[in-house]
Amino acid sequence: MIRPRPPLSDRVAVVGIGETRYTRHGGSERSEFDLCCEAVLRAAEDAGIEPTEIDGFCSFANERQEPVVLQQALGMPELSFSNIVWGAGGGGASGAVMNAALALHAGLCNYVVVYRSICQGQFERFGHYRVRPWGSQWMAPYGLMSPAQMVALTFRRYLHEQDATADHLAEVAMVCREHAQRNPRAVYYGRPLTLEQYQASRLIADPFRAADCCLETDGACALILTTRDRARDLRTQPVRVLAAAQASGPGWGQGPMGSHNMPLEDYASVNSRLLASKLFTMADLTPQDIDVAQIYDAFTGIVTMALEDFGLCPRGTAPAFIAAGGLRWPDGALPTNTSGGLLSESYLQGLNLVIEGVRQMRGESTAQVTGAHTCLVTSGGANAHKSALILAAEGA
Repeated sequence: MIRPRPPLSDRVAVVGIGETRYTRHGGSERSEFDLCCEAVLRAAEDAGIEPTEIDGFCSFANERQEPVVLQQALGMPELSFSNIVWGAGGGGASGAVMNAALALHAGLCNYVVVYRSICQGQFERFGHYRVRPWGSQWMAPYGLMSPAQMVALTFRRYLHEQDATADHLAEVAMVCREHAQRNPRAVYYGRPLTLEQYQASRLIADPFRAADCCLETDGACALILTTRDRARDLRTQPVRVLAAAQASGPGWGQGPMGSHNMPLEDYASVNSRLLASKLFTMADLTPQDIDVAQIYDAFTGIVTMALEDFGLCPRGTAPAFIAAGGLRWPDGALPTNTSGGLLSESYLQGLNLVIEGVRQMRGESTAQVTGAHTCLVTSGGANAHKSALILAAEGA
């Protein structure tokens, strides 16, 4: 008789996190590879292991630093597993953590690094128009030249369906900026955002203003996972991966970043309802059991729709929940993006949100939620490739 293995939460934990200094695009004089190595070394130091003990790498979103090259640079004697989430952009961040957890669950590795390095100052800027492999050249004649314009269509439909205004978006932007004022790692640390400044920021794609759009940054970050048995002997408090999932609804293709052929009932969403169902079933939790959230915030409107897709707010109520201060630390009902998020900390295509989730579960965040035991992390905006995690404090 084959006995099923225990769930991920009983076997896998995050034990190390590492980040470089984050700068605006063009702010780093070091190579992207150098930054990547620094992030991995910092994560190993945080975990209390030698880099030579690492034997697996997972990444996503066309990461340029290949595992075999990192293996040589870090002096690793063996590389037992390497993996990248296909395409996905920011939708692959939690998926890369899931792949690392699966490798450990299968007994393939001892320590797996999940990493992302981006130097938009040395390569392309994601917010600029470029011909993309999934056919952006066919959208350009219709004025869809940037991600902001593409996502604005789905959010504008959401506002129409819910008979809502975009006024609450200012609160999303200001909350993330306020949380960043407590986080010295944030690019916008020391630069608060007032309502007047938000309203004065230029319009990019109605209703998104410049302050509604995420940062374009240089930097790298990494985290290390291992088995919970091994984690007990390390220096840091392990953080359980309670659930990890990937899912996409029917007809999305490349979603608003491409086809716009999604079913009408899913169009005004972030394509996460199926994902949320899988995730909470795996964790044996409900959305009401979540203490703190790190929601992918490439654009403020994504946060609104994600709150409803993941069941954190009933359909049509997220604007009022946000406007009432529901995302704020420390008194909001669901403190969200407590490091500043992609809007105000850094844009590492969402992996820095996972790292902030780990900090919250360790009790080490600069905007620590008192008594937080569970953290939802979502990856990806209004696109086809989506993934998410639920992290839990050890002992929770």
